[in-house]
Amino acid sequence: MTDRFRSIVPMFGGATRYVETLNAILEFVDSYQPTTDELVGWHRGTFSNVSSRTSIMRRIRYLWQMGFLQQEDDGWALGSSGRKYTQNYDTATLLQILCDHNVGLRSLLYALAVAPMTIEEISDQQLDTHPELGWSRGETDMAHQRANWLRSMDLVEKEGDLYELTTQGREFVEDAVETWASPSTTEQSDAMTASTYETVTYARAVDPEFRATALARYDQQCPVSGVDHPGLLDVAHVLSWSDYPAYRADLSNVLALSKTHHAAFDRELFTIDADYRLLVNPTFETESDLLKQTILDRAGEQLPISEVGLSSEHLTQHNAALVWA
Repeated sequence: MTDRFRSIVPMFGGATRYVETLNAILEFVDSYQPTTDELVGWHRGTFSNVSSRTSIMRRIRYLWQMGFLQQEDDGWALGSSGRKYTQNYDTATLLQILCDHNVGLRSLLYALAVAPMTIEEISDQQLDTHPELGWSRGETDMAHQRANWLRSMDLVEKEGDLYELTTQGREFVEDAVETWASPSTTEQSDAMTASTYETVTYARAVDPEFRATALARYDQQCPVSGVDHPGLLDVAHVLSWSDYPAYRADLSNVLALSKTHHAAFDRELFTIDADYRLLVNPTFETESDLLKQTILDRAGEQLPISEVGLSSEHLTQHNAALVWA
């Protein structure tokens, strides 16, 4: 797959009709294999306020870049994405095509699963998670286009000034963290059995946009150690990945931890209480200056994560299973 696009192009017809317009274009092209002039003319005849050839061609090129359309001889035909989608006009297929070609749509859905957002918050979330998007801080046009594509697919709805997930949007998020997992994006964890001192290291693939969204919520920094290099950070689940599959894609259930501190957390050497204070296992001993400074010496200290949205309920449930806590 080629590099994904930073800009998502809107369709004519209004904020919630992008998909309806896309479907009409594909049906027209499939039926008539129009020339470029005929396709431009169809747009002008279909949308009363549309006349600019430049504006129309921008949308045609976008559909061509995503594979919805392709040029054959002197006319336009359905491309590979167009043929795949028009087999049944399935929303899941359309979303897959859009996500394959555009940066940020999945991360926005993950973020909206935590809480509704204003368009300004959506713009900030996209820039914080994907700085390569490059638009100016405070700019909302690009955020509107992303939100409107999701609204057109009935994944997001607008209530007043807030955008929130629909039931269909939440169903997508529940499966996306594994469905969109990339073999090159893994989170490692260690499990140790005290009786045999055997250490097992395993890696699970996660959706890179889920990882990016989670790390952005912590400003790319482990709140325990201060490690701030993305390559040294993991997405750690409070309620474990294996025991609580329903919370795998829940951003309020994850921490950004250094790989060392992720392993220490999973081995129950420390935890965080519902007030976000660092609690240390009383049996934990170490000669490591790093572990002393970042864990032992910080026992009882409140971590700077109260605004992140980490669930105190998840922490309480996690800690209830720790004998020492």
